[in-house]
Amino acid sequence: MHLDLLILFGWSLILGVSLLAWRLGGRVERQVAILVVVMSLAITLIGLIPDKAIQKPSYFLVDGLFGAGLMIMAMRYTTAWLGVAVLLQAAQFSLHAYYLVAGKLYDSFYAMVNNLVSLGVLVCLAVGCVLAWRKRRRDLAGAK
Repeated sequence: MHLDLLILFGWSLILGVSLLAWRLGGRVERQVAILVVVMSLAITLIGLIPDKAIQKPSYFLVDGLFGAGLMIMAMRYTTAWLGVAVLLQAAQFSLHAYYLVAGKLYDSFYAMVNNLVSLGVLVCLAVGCVLAWRKRRRDLAGAK
């Protein structure tokens, strides 16, 4: 029951911030929101794979693709919030690499860091949405 509530809470945050990005954000925020939802779905589907030996490299691959996607967007749009999200994702990628290479089992430290980094990326996206919304309001007020 406890784990189900955490999963529900996590998906509520992901979808809530993504909807915020769709409503208040600009083009970059919407693209990052789509990337976040797609990668979160991929991570969820990987968790359903019964063979645990395939899960670790699959998580590593998806996090690498997510980081690459964020990096491409950061190079294209050059926003500070996106740069912070890329750095956070780099930390998560390093975490996966360490556990994969060391052959360690996922533990509470892994779960804590993984969840905090994911939350940090969502916070970056939410900040980006608010900044884009404020800029759009400022531009509209200046045009009047």
